[in-house]
Amino acid sequence: MKDGHDFLIINGVKFPPPDKGFEILTNQAESLDVNANNAIVGQKIGRRYWTIHGLQWSDLDAESWAEMKEALASFTVLVTFTGDDNKRHTIHMYPGEISGKPLSVKKFNELFYNKFEICKFNLIDCRWEDD
Repeated sequence: MKDGHDFLIINGVKFPPPDKGFEILTNQAESLDVNANNAIVGQKIGRRYWTIHGLQWSDLDAESWAEMKEALASFTVLVTFTGDDNKRHTIHMYPGEISGKPLSVKKFNELFYNKFEICKFNLIDCRWEDD
């Protein structure tokens, strides 16, 4: 991929930097209950988990988008990214809501796309203990 960068690496493929506007979310699973005093008690379960929501690229050529989709083809993918904690993480995630909006075709009356206006997807943590 001609514009590959270290910011986001999926299954060994360096993706171009995404457009501004994506979100990095973290969450924590807990075991919660209410005690005899009606106070909430509980504990954390496992590690915090990540979601990278709203990743998108504008004006991608068809070859770059094809390479990106190939890297996303597995049910789970190994992702290296910088979290909002400013640390590098490498974890298994699954890609969701992959979409490409075609912009142009190679030649008039041809069926194959040349450029994509917007390409986007989300990455959701598998919550495996591999971080």
